[in-house]
This record gives sequence, C-alpha cells and structure tokens, in this order.
Amino acid sequence: MDRSVTRPADSYSPIYFLASLGAGGIAVSFFMFLMFWVPHPGQPVPVFEDIAAAFATGGLPMQTAIAVAVIGIAVFAFLNIKSLIWNLQSLSAFKKTDTYAKLRNTNAEATLLAMPLALAMSVNAMFIVGLVFVPQLWSVVEYLFPMALIAFAAIGVLAFRMIGAFLGRVLSTGGVFDVTAHNSFAQLLPAFSIAMVGVGFAAPAAMSTSATTVAVALILSTFFGVAAILYTVIAAITAFASMLQNGTARESGPTLMIIVPIVTVLGILFLRQSHGLHVAFDVHEQAGETMIFLARLVSVQVVFLLLGAVVMMRQGYFSDFVMGSKTSPGSYALVCPAVALSVMLHFFVNKGLVGAGAIEKFGVAYWGVTAIAIAAQIVAIALVLRLNRQHFARRSVTAAAVPAE
Repeated sequence: MDRSVTRPADSYSPIYFLASLGAGGIAVSFFMFLMFWVPHPGQPVPVFEDIAAAFATGGLPMQTAIAVAVIGIAVFAFLNIKSLIWNLQSLSAFKKTDTYAKLRNTNAEATLLAMPLALAMSVNAMFIVGLVFVPQLWSVVEYLFPMALIAFAAIGVLAFRMIGAFLGRVLSTGGVFDVTAHNSFAQLLPAFSIAMVGVGFAAPAAMSTSATTVAVALILSTFFGVAAILYTVIAAITAFASMLQNGTARESGPTLMIIVPIVTVLGILFLRQSHGLHVAFDVHEQAGETMIFLARLVSVQVVFLLLGAVVMMRQGYFSDFVMGSKTSPGSYALVCPAVALSVMLHFFVNKGLVGAGAIEKFGVAYWGVTAIAIAAQIVAIALVLRLNRQHFARRSVTAAAVPAE
C-alpha cells in the first residue's frame, strides 16, 4: 500500500500563529512567580540580580519556585520563537498559493491578524527573557524603552494596515461579508492583536523614570487600548447576533473564550498605566479600587469561560479536537484563555487582595487562589504539549486519505 508521511500542520492556516502566542503566554505565566514572590526593591519588576540574590538567600521553597520559573521561561520562550519562525516561513509560502488569494476575499481574512499578535507577544516574551537572564540590564533599560516603542509601533502599523485592508474591503462594498459565517468570536482576533500591541506600549509607562517616555507610552497605549475595546464591542455584538440565528461554528468554538485573554491584556495595560501615572505624574489610585477593578475583570473572564465551556461540551469539541483524532488549528485558541486566567489571578491575588489588605501574603487564602492560577497554567502547558503532538508530529497515512495535500 502506498503510504506517505504527513501532518495536519502541512495544511497551513494563519491560526497556527496562536501556537507561538500560547508558548509566549506560558513563559509570561512563569514570570509571575518571580514578579510576585521575589523581592525586587528599586524597580517595578525583578531582574537577574534580584533573582540570583533570592535564590542564594532563600529557603528550599523559594529556590524551587525560582528554578521552575527560570526553566519554564527558557523552555517556552524557545518554543515561542521556534514556532514564530516556522509560522513566518510557512506564511510566506502560503501567500503564493490560490488558497491564500481565496482567504483574502472571505471572512477568514481576519485570521491574518494572528501574525502581528504573535509578533507583539514575542517582543514581550523577549523582554522578560532579558530581565531574567541578562545581568545589569536595568542599567541600560532607559535606552531600551525607545527601541521597544519603535518595535511596537512597527507592529501596530502592520496590524492597522491589515485591519484597514479587511474593513476597507467589507465596508466599502455590500455583500462581501458573510454574516451567516460570522457565528463565532473569530472576528475578535484583530482586537486581540491591537490590545497586545497596546500592552507592549504600556510597559515603559510602568517602568521608565523619564516623564517624557512615560507620557509617550501612556498616550500610545491608550490609543491602542481604546481601539481594541471598540473593536471588541462591535465585533462581539454582531457575532453574538449571528450565533443566536445560526448557532456557533463548531471548529470556532474556542473563540468564545477569546474575551478572556483580551481582558487580561487590557487589564495589565491599565495597571501599567496606573503605575506610570502614580510614579511620573503623582496620580494616586486606592488599593481597594484596584481590588474591585481586578475582581470585575476576573468576573467577566469567568462568565465567558463558562459560556465557551457549555457550548463546546454540547458540541463535543473537546472529545473530537483535543482528546480525539480530529485536528483543527483553532484548537490552539484554547491555550490563550488558560494562560490569561492564570496571569490575571496572580495579579488579582497580589495587586488586588494582598494590596488592599484583604488577605495576608503567603497565607492560606493566598495559596488557595494562587493554586487556581497554577492549575490553569498546568492546563495551558498540557494543551500546548498535546496540540503540538497532534499537529506537528509526523505520521504515516494512506496517500489517498489526504487528497488535498
């Protein structure tokens, strides 16, 4: 019998950029261990010197947490870049096909926004790698912030050009957007992309000591944050109307949870802005207000997690596309909500509950909430490993079984 070696990823889709995004997000989730457990006096984030000092002087639990975090950041940052390079190469080849030309004339054109989304995440992940692994980085960080702003500006321009091409096509001529195929939250991907650029812009606002740099970061991050919110609201409302009429597209079920990472990204953006306003412009926010703000964001996330879970369980999505033999690039969208919930819970318990004095740091209640964050992180890791094996491991199949390839 004639057999060939193939894999699902050989039939490329821009959605595969979410594989890079998910790995980068997991690297960020490991950084939360260092962010909130390692003392870092003198700067808003821990750096190599803080981590080394904590490892040298801390007990076994601290040393274990640091070792797990550092290894996790290294492994998943590597997977993030590896997947990003593979996707950029695959997209370049994909652009030369008839399938790409057809995609550019359908609703699926919005999936191309996964590319700037992954690029922005990789820039964020590489900054974390620098903080953790590069000695004396903080001594030159003020020179790095303008470079970061330029990098995010370039990604932002790319994202808006792609959004402009899509919206210009569908809004200038009637009948080219298929409303019946709008029955998922897939069209929120552009909002997610520009939100990720926005949170990148907000980083210098939270970390720089230059009022000018902080002001520029605040203004640019505000623009991208507001744009992301507007796009999210419009796309979600129109998509929900289509879902009520046509049901949710089965393979796009995971997009029902895309609100979760969008909320986390925008939440971190606003927290970074608040810190920058406090340090550079003497604008103060009360700890109780921060706690309630984060509680509201977590509440929104839980609502959409429950919505997505209900729909996908009714449709048998998990049994087919996660635990079963079927494959769909959209499965990688499941990684983002798990990572996003984990990161948001770390902020909620540390900046919210502990910051307001509601619970004691490292107490029973603290570890109770943190355990949920770690459980969500473990789910994300398991999903990445499982999906990578499903989509990228080569397997022998009958050639006739995959005529499209």
